[in-house]
Amino acid sequence: MKKLRGVAVGTGYFSQFQYEAWERLDNVEIVAVSSRKLEKAQMICDKYGIQKAYDSFEKMLKAEKPDFVDIITPPETHAEFCKIAIEQGVHIICQKPLAPTYKESLAISEAVKKTEVRMMVHENFRFQPWHREIKKILEKNTIGDKLHTINLRMRMGDGWQKDAYMNRQPYFREMEQLLIYETGVHFIDVFRYLIGDVTQVYSKLKTLNANIKGEDFAWVQLEFANGILGFIDANRFNENTSEDPRLTFGEVLIEGNKGSIRLHHDGTITTQLLGEKEKKHQYAYEKINFAGDCVYYTQEHFINCLRSGAEFETDVTAYLNNIKIQDKIYESNVKGIPLSIN
Repeated sequence: MKKLRGVAVGTGYFSQFQYEAWERLDNVEIVAVSSRKLEKAQMICDKYGIQKAYDSFEKMLKAEKPDFVDIITPPETHAEFCKIAIEQGVHIICQKPLAPTYKESLAISEAVKKTEVRMMVHENFRFQPWHREIKKILEKNTIGDKLHTINLRMRMGDGWQKDAYMNRQPYFREMEQLLIYETGVHFIDVFRYLIGDVTQVYSKLKTLNANIKGEDFAWVQLEFANGILGFIDANRFNENTSEDPRLTFGEVLIEGNKGSIRLHHDGTITTQLLGEKEKKHQYAYEKINFAGDCVYYTQEHFINCLRSGAEFETDVTAYLNNIKIQDKIYESNVKGIPLSIN
């Protein structure tokens, strides 16, 4: 099978997980990296055995003529990079947040629609192995054919310090929107993947750490088209007792007419049928790369769909619904009322 040739732009904290995952994928090769600072691109090339470094994204695309590009840069840069890639006819996988606003995200989607370029948003939480396994359990109606609720409790404990986030992602401190925009949108996508379309949201957001600009606390109630209710109880200030808060990023409870499913912090899944004792669900996953190797599985899905022509689960146009929900959560907090998703 012919190798697909890819290039990438971005050298920030999270890029390490994507470059490492590309190394392990069969029949794929990242042949070049670009960054505004050539020395940073060269460092990535040296570390991961990539052939060439560039300080110009456009020059890289024109010179390499790749099959696809991985955009691993801040959201305010995505529109310009996508525009250039679309003009060059290069398929795109792009990090979330997709863009700073819904309007900019929609413009990217509309530009893609006018061409034969395909674009997927790198939304990796739905590809975490425990969420894929829970989906299978739900499809078997293990806890019944009528679900009642889905609840997430997240306590990251990485945002209480005066210098919160400085050791890993210091730009978090300056973001006007933080918890929902940067982290919560992952779980919006997971909830939609597991349960279905969201029709209404009601939220309360707060900033617990006075040293940052954006919210680090969120209570969000969601209503789904199928009548199921959801709740996100999240903050990055307080801690939990897990060994690795960044493995599952939280605990999930799903309840139905015959019982419940629980995701625990260590990746364990348990089921409990009504009137019976809780049982551990047997499945396997690896603690490598990031959060159960979900970056690898996300990129593998992108490549498989590129080859087969199948639809991306997080195709850029489909992903716009996540951003609509995200924006309504912020609006609901300001207005203090539940808001419909339209």
